Amino acid sequence: MADNIIIRVQSPDGMKKIPATKRETVAAFIKKVGNEFGFNSNGFSIYLNRNKTGEILSQNKTLSLLKIKHGDMLYLFPSGSPSSSAEVMDTATPHSSSSMPSVSSSSSSSSSSMIPRSFSAPQVQEDEIDQYLTKQDGKIYRNKDPQLCHHGSLGKCVHCVPLEPFDEDYLNHLDPPVKHMSFHAYLRKLTGGADKGKFAALENISCKIKSGCEGHPPWPEGICTKCQPSAITLNRQKYRHVDNIMFENHTIADRFLDFWRKTGSQRMGYLYGRYTEHKDIPLGIRAEVAAIYEPPQNATQNSLELVDDPKAAAVDEIAAKLGLCKVGWIFTDLLSEDTRIGTVRYTRNNDSHYLSAEECITAGYFQNLHSNPCRLSRDGHFGSKFVTVVATGGPDNQVHFEGYQVSNQCMALVRDECLLPCKDAPELGYAKESSPEQYVPDVFFKDTDKFGNDVTFLARPLPVEYLIIDITTTFPKDPQYTFCSTQRFPIENREILGETQDFHSLATYLSQCTSTAFLDIVSDFHLLLFLVTNEVMPLRDSIGLLLDAVRTSNEDLAQTWKKSEQWATIEQLCSTVGGQPSSSQGYGAMGGPSAPASSSAMWSCLHCTFMNQPGTEHCEMCSLPRG
Repeated sequence: MADNIIIRVQSPDGMKKIPATKRETVAAFIKKVGNEFGFNSNGFSIYLNRNKTGEILSQNKTLSLLKIKHGDMLYLFPSGSPSSSAEVMDTATPHSSSSMPSVSSSSSSSSSSMIPRSFSAPQVQEDEIDQYLTKQDGKIYRNKDPQLCHHGSLGKCVHCVPLEPFDEDYLNHLDPPVKHMSFHAYLRKLTGGADKGKFAALENISCKIKSGCEGHPPWPEGICTKCQPSAITLNRQKYRHVDNIMFENHTIADRFLDFWRKTGSQRMGYLYGRYTEHKDIPLGIRAEVAAIYEPPQNATQNSLELVDDPKAAAVDEIAAKLGLCKVGWIFTDLLSEDTRIGTVRYTRNNDSHYLSAEECITAGYFQNLHSNPCRLSRDGHFGSKFVTVVATGGPDNQVHFEGYQVSNQCMALVRDECLLPCKDAPELGYAKESSPEQYVPDVFFKDTDKFGNDVTFLARPLPVEYLIIDITTTFPKDPQYTFCSTQRFPIENREILGETQDFHSLATYLSQCTSTAFLDIVSDFHLLLFLVTNEVMPLRDSIGLLLDAVRTSNEDLAQTWKKSEQWATIEQLCSTVGGQPSSSQGYGAMGGPSAPASSSAMWSCLHCTFMNQPGTEHCEMCSLPRG
């Protein structure tokens, strides 16, 4: 019995205790370790030390000859693992490490929760801006202080040494002060220091019961500490995934606001653009907005309701071919104060709210749909770059654009359906209570009582200020134009204003364009959407060359596509319907005078766009009047 010993073997998946004997050969012991961890004989290496020194090779010597004693710790590294042991060992969070003794080799769900960061998501393709910022130095370089620095030109001291991108004192002294460090600065803070982030891990919060627990009946009959989600204490997030929102020019915002100006109803749209580096903040990210797409919706003065959009996939596809992506959403909350001078009411402030609970839930829903790919997370994603912009009245009673995101904690509460809005208090949310259908973990937040003490409260109700991250929204001094057309093609889904996207509108648009460059004429986001999604002559499969021309601003490519059969058909349709149906002296799509809107020409139905024969007053397809 004295020959029996237990050897501890530490691997990236955790630590296991391997029974052995002093007289057991090294080859037999290594085979036993491989069976225990699920490796073949050539799939791993074992070392005496954590820094990969003292490799134990398969041989016929006994363990006692190698001076391996009872209770010793050996270190296992899979083949092809990173060279730095600090990146593979002890990467589990304190919570997961505390449950290690209960992990068995047959429990795939438990072992997968302790996969180290470096092995978590090797196939994740991060966004281009994330790949770019990962390679940057990120440090804040300072010049030599003539009063405090007393060293040579090549020396450095505490007054001029470069600062880390997450230096809070530096961020607080910027003008204006920065409350949230950038996400990549936060990653540098996690992975910096002597341990190089070996104890850090990006964990997505889960509010659901873990599946696969067989020691008791399922909820609501039973629950245990292994499958029960942890309670959540809400904290103000110290970082943000996007540090600035910039509209390329004022025209984008003005056209969006025109709907409210003409109807008094609120409006919602999706922001399409790109993510670039924001140089005002160390390792910052900026969301640049190039266009706004307005989906089908039912709007009133006080409410917005989105309806199913059959064109959503086509819009995303066109945007991707133009080098754009969906970066956020925007909605209006405007109430006119004085129509004579164009002022609006200042309703969102410290005394009311900045985002209502319902808006936070909607923002969380969108952020969960557009999660941020991240190789440092075991799930392959962490947080979101999707932003929220509110067009509302400011302190000067003018229209202001305010940018926000909700925290990762809010995203988790929304994803797992644990957060509800309060009916009579828009600034308050409410954490659901557990029911037989759903277990909801306790949600807490900390606040100061009337005596100045920090007190923990149950989030029923919950001030949504704990969930909000504000983002600066700006317009550039020098306007930028991804779409350079000077004319305005009608915006989609605005039939209530009498603005329709049909071939009458296209003919009128083409007749009004004064530019001789074909690229300038077609460089309009809403026009390109119409060309792809219209029901009379959809060009989804043949417009790729034109989209490439717009994306690269290549007039030669645009001219090549102009000579195609598809564009010739579009021109013929436009010349047939006429450029200005409501005017007898308009100009046709080809630049010449258009024929009067009489019964001698084919006409397009305003309701279904069907091309009808001359001399008819009702549409042959939908039977509606000619209008």
